[in-house]
Amino acid sequence: QFVTFSHRWGANEPLLRDVEGLSIYGMSKSVGFGKLQAFCLRACEHDYLWAWSDTCCIDKDSSAELQEAIGSMFAWYRRSALTIVHLSDVSNSGSFGGSEWFRRGWTLQELLAPRTVLFYTQNWTLYKNLTCSNHKANVAVLEELERVTGVESRFLTNFSPGMDDARSRLQWASLRCTTRPEDIAYSLFGIFDLHLPVLYGESVEKALGRLLAEIISQSGDISVLEWVGKAS
Repeated sequence: QFVTFSHRWGANEPLLRDVEGLSIYGMSKSVGFGKLQAFCLRACEHDYLWAWSDTCCIDKDSSAELQEAIGSMFAWYRRSALTIVHLSDVSNSGSFGGSEWFRRGWTLQELLAPRTVLFYTQNWTLYKNLTCSNHKANVAVLEELERVTGVESRFLTNFSPGMDDARSRLQWASLRCTTRPEDIAYSLFGIFDLHLPVLYGESVEKALGRLLAEIISQSGDISVLEWVGKAS
């Protein structure tokens, strides 16, 4: 069993080469390393020995590994025993609506895939001091998530990747943006259970065109062509 980490990338995030063969807790407490250390400590507090973070558990210098990681990301979050979400811009008295985490492309699948999620605020306390084992099982949290994301609670608690409700899935993504424009398409591959080539450098129009063509091919739903997402 392992814990996955979901967060908004910031400056000086530790990469694989920065942590390989080293002890996490013996490293600098700079912003990026401090966040990684806090995540690992929370995983230990919940009695898990294995923790996975996208910043340093993928060799981004390897295009083959990056391709495989993007294709497997949804499955990794789905198989995790717990996903810890760090909302670095939400204070103890804050709310979901003020967080950039809910406006980023990649975090959509990180919200939908895991069955068990705990949200932590900027100083690593549980959101609203809710000490339950799964915030997705809390009615008040689900209601707030639904308001902020536009995703119905039935999908938040029991989401299946694939072509069902294809237009709704695209609409959820249209509220989000990505740093690299083409990532708005790639971040949806897992949600639609698609395995397509990741071609960084292609235009966002081509990336979305490939995605929509495959969705229409498999679902027969041409109404998805009416969707236009934010690229950046």
